[in-house]
Amino acid sequence: MTDATTTLPLFPRTTSATGAKPVAMDDEAAGSDTKKISSDFETFLRMLTVQMQNQDPLNPVDSTDYATQLATFSSVEQQVLTNDLLRELTAQFGGGAGAGNALQSVSGWIGMEALSEEPVAFTGAPVSIRADYPPEADSAKLIVRNAEGEEVQSFSVDVTQKDLVWGGVDGSGSLLPTGQYSFHITSFRDQMEIGTGAAATYRPIVEARGTDAGSVVLTLSDGTEISRDAVMGLRDSPS
Repeated sequence: MTDATTTLPLFPRTTSATGAKPVAMDDEAAGSDTKKISSDFETFLRMLTVQMQNQDPLNPVDSTDYATQLATFSSVEQQVLTNDLLRELTAQFGGGAGAGNALQSVSGWIGMEALSEEPVAFTGAPVSIRADYPPEADSAKLIVRNAEGEEVQSFSVDVTQKDLVWGGVDGSGSLLPTGQYSFHITSFRDQMEIGTGAAATYRPIVEARGTDAGSVVLTLSDGTEISRDAVMGLRDSPS
């Protein structure tokens, strides 16, 4: 069986039928700590007031003891506020070491082609498709759908061919409208449908960046943004 790249011929249009910003757990913890220290400080002042009101007038507490208690509590409060500030700085720099390590792990992906099932932002350039078929399939069709989910083209494909190229042209040779398109493979055995599923596409990775939540977002050559987890495979870009 061969596995060469197949460029789909031109077929006419058929008549048949991917925010809210993530919230890091550390941010929630920071807010909780700040509220807690404020509540504790109020409790501390009430206790200190009661202590002063009920001290032995013949043996009053030395004023330096009060100063020591206030200084100790102030030190703890300052430490909590410092921790809050460190959390904010960590978030601003992309989630800290976790995000840095995640970015480092994909640094070698820039310039490579990522395989994913995310829709393609078609602007006129041919689209490389990776098709998979069940082992028992003896024929298949590639279905092209627009952003509304409407079928705009249907091609018969050879199940021995896994690497396909969609030109994005109609039966007259004119380019289809720009926009998002997705691809699906329907497989047959003895003309009976045995399965259907999304077909993945290859697109070059042009940028990787970290998020406040510590994850990594990849920008593809057509402007589509996908998560690192959406990448099903990688290959070198054709020279």
